[in-house]
Amino acid sequence: MSDQQFLSFQQKAAEPVTCLGMTFENDEARRAYFTEELRKQLPELRKIEGFPIGEDEDILALSDPPYYTACPNPFIPLIMKEWEEEKKKLYGEEEEEYHREPFAADVSEGKNDPIYNAHSYHTKVPHKAIMRYILHYTNPGDTVFDGFCGTGMTGVAAQLCGDHTVVESLGYQVLDDGTILDEDGKRFSKLGARKAVLNDLSPVATFIAYNYNTPVDVEAFRQKAERILEEVEKECGWMYETQHVVDGVPQVDVDGKPVMGKINYMVWSDVFVCPDCSEELVFSDVAVDKELGKVHDSFECSNCGSQLTKRKLERAWTTYYDSRLSKTISQVKQTPVLINYVVGKKKYEKLLDSNDISRIKKIDESEIPYWYPTNRMIEGGESRRNDRTGITHVHHFYSKRNLWILSAIRSKCDLPQLLLLFNSQLINVSKLNRYRPGVSFPYNPLSGTLYIGSQISEANVLIAYKNKLIKLIQAFKNVHQNTLISTMSTTNRVSVNADYIFLDPPFGANLMYSELNFLWESWLTASTNNEQEAIENKVQGKTLNDYRKLMTKCFSEAYSVLKPGRWMTVEFSNSQASVWNTIQQALQEVGFIVAHVAALDKKQGSFKAVTTTTAVKQDLVISAYKPTEQMTNNLTSSVGSGESAWEFVKGHLAQLATFIGKKGEAAVDVERTPRILFDRMVAYHVRNAYPVPVSSAEFQEQIAQRFPMLDGMVFLDTQVAEYNKKRILVKEFTQLNLFVSDENSAIEWLRQQLMKKPQTYQELHPNFMKEIQHIDKHEALPELIDLLNQNFLRYEGDGDIPDQIHSYLNRNFRSLEKDDPKRVEKAMDRWYVPDPNKQADLEKLREKALLREFNTYLEELEKNKRKMKVFRTEAIRAGFKKAWSEKNYETIVKVGDRLPEKIINEDDKLLMYFNNAQVRLGL
Repeated sequence: MSDQQFLSFQQKAAEPVTCLGMTFENDEARRAYFTEELRKQLPELRKIEGFPIGEDEDILALSDPPYYTACPNPFIPLIMKEWEEEKKKLYGEEEEEYHREPFAADVSEGKNDPIYNAHSYHTKVPHKAIMRYILHYTNPGDTVFDGFCGTGMTGVAAQLCGDHTVVESLGYQVLDDGTILDEDGKRFSKLGARKAVLNDLSPVATFIAYNYNTPVDVEAFRQKAERILEEVEKECGWMYETQHVVDGVPQVDVDGKPVMGKINYMVWSDVFVCPDCSEELVFSDVAVDKELGKVHDSFECSNCGSQLTKRKLERAWTTYYDSRLSKTISQVKQTPVLINYVVGKKKYEKLLDSNDISRIKKIDESEIPYWYPTNRMIEGGESRRNDRTGITHVHHFYSKRNLWILSAIRSKCDLPQLLLLFNSQLINVSKLNRYRPGVSFPYNPLSGTLYIGSQISEANVLIAYKNKLIKLIQAFKNVHQNTLISTMSTTNRVSVNADYIFLDPPFGANLMYSELNFLWESWLTASTNNEQEAIENKVQGKTLNDYRKLMTKCFSEAYSVLKPGRWMTVEFSNSQASVWNTIQQALQEVGFIVAHVAALDKKQGSFKAVTTTTAVKQDLVISAYKPTEQMTNNLTSSVGSGESAWEFVKGHLAQLATFIGKKGEAAVDVERTPRILFDRMVAYHVRNAYPVPVSSAEFQEQIAQRFPMLDGMVFLDTQVAEYNKKRILVKEFTQLNLFVSDENSAIEWLRQQLMKKPQTYQELHPNFMKEIQHIDKHEALPELIDLLNQNFLRYEGDGDIPDQIHSYLNRNFRSLEKDDPKRVEKAMDRWYVPDPNKQADLEKLREKALLREFNTYLEELEKNKRKMKVFRTEAIRAGFKKAWSEKNYETIVKVGDRLPEKIINEDDKLLMYFNNAQVRLGL
């Protein structure tokens, strides 16, 4: 938007507005009318799963009906009807015949964007990444649904699909008629905004999403925000004053008055007690090298000289009267140790003097004259992790000074955008903000956790909000239209007729959203009802199976609102194969058919993704579709005739990408391989309670007779010409060498990958997760890190670089000497295939681990008499081998009888041991 558009907002705010066929004097009148309508419906809405925890007036105060409600939105059907009528007027009565292949390209988008950075959140997909999917799968005016919307990036993406400049920034070309061409010059999409319906269980998430997706009078917002900050600074600015000191000498001006600086941040340190001499020790004094900016693992007691570690230390405690809780509380002791401040434009640092101590004491002994939340932190391993340090309530997460200034600002926030500004820095100015010596950036909370470090940076609240205001203004400039937003569990039906769905749901036990959001939501006075929160959580009593059930319900509702033949994208971020399998099982269980898995690289990882060797730096993206009505009808009519298998294959092949490749390379689409087609066909039939018409052997035999086969893949006749045309242009082709179906083939696949190139865990993980998506359902596949540890070696910087890694480095970093530190750095944490001698040792260790696993199966079989459903086939193989060598045939038969018959019959090794053991026992 231009500056002229900003200035016209204020005038427009006073103009009549039309909403749902009714005309109101102005937008405020519209909001007042629908707020009362919402009030009438609240008693019924409270019966819906996921209705937030909060009083009616708090819910109404946050809401902006009919577009956004901080509870289930009852106006969605009415708005949807308007949207559909508007779409018909703009684009005609008849929709063009819809067909899209899965978006097969890997996507990479960074996070350095004003919109992305305006408000932090635990996980967030960059809106430009989502734009690529929306442009591919939808047309202008189509409706996009996101049931786990978080901060509303899907809504932002839908709007910006109509912004010529932003679309071109993605690398696409926009023609005069609005046609969008991709990087290869092929017609990709059409320029034009899409509509979005967003939902989330969390009130703070939908509140942020609302602000990102609602037009704002930017100039009025800026002026009012600046006035609030000026008023609070006039009242409370003295709290951040400190006298300027040079070389230990307090500075005065020409009139003899103290030269005062403005505090940027103050560092606080935990105080511990030496276990040997009982002397109090300030952690930053004894454990931190201030010149190197490094925290030592071990250090000496400054009093008795004992060698100490943080684990050996005991905490010092302090007691004070909490007037808001009306009781005396104990907390771990912290003391201020450093002030970073500015005089003019120059920064300085100093130790605290007597005036600084007096100022802190004055603040601590005063009563804050404004409201602030004093909620007890909700039950949870994350939300109550600080109980052991005495930080048990929301207000304990802030210093008295920052709490005072925050409450003063909060008291003046009477617009949603002002409240968003207030909310945006609540984490950065809390005790969660770690001080990291040598790091100049002032805000360093550890994402995804409520961890409070031993050194805290108490940031200047006023500076924080002045900086954030600039980012919010930039973000608000991109908002062009209202988006529909609701707050409830996605296990409920949303009255949407969706053309496309994008979901970035919670994944297992990755993040405890309701616990992490509680600080924000306490200031909003409405919090998450986490009964239907789709996570694994011990405190909530939710297992992986509970998570699967909740996700199945969510996917079932998504399936219901999606138009037939349309697509859903599920962004996946979890390093556990068990959660990956759970997601895919839930998708198939409700009727979605998976067509492709690609990677999404958000470039800047979380703290854990950057620093740990087992972290995942790339997310995976599942493309799944809802069968077309024609495909469903064809299958239904052919059930029982034996042709339903081939009707499914025809319908599924029509949905798959004809060609996958880029930059002169092509790749095998595993979805087009006979074995995967068979798996998909069986899953569809089982899900619909249809008899499976052919066996695996019959399927493999007949598919080559019925369909063209190219490069080991199956095609429709109509797809062959296009594939061949693109295949000719390819210089290199990545053959599918190995299909991963169990632990043994997974190990062989890893061996192939590491023989080609020694790789880090982060490099292996995305491709590994793609490969194991078709793992046998009974297979209890170990995690990738366990497979690597048991079968391969990792270079950790000890000793010479192994020859296997040298060979790879010689191809890519030939100029570096063998012992060059840069070469060592390139080699670090790479996994490689060991030489035969070490391989033999690894095999022995692995066999012992497998036999331990087998023994647990034997113990379990003694407890119950049911068939074994999930197990490690490799462990069964190892156990059978050992039992045979010991002539313990009874064990082989006992375990074999409890295995699914299909598994015994399809595994040649198990069948060999089992049959021969029966013969030996005369059975």
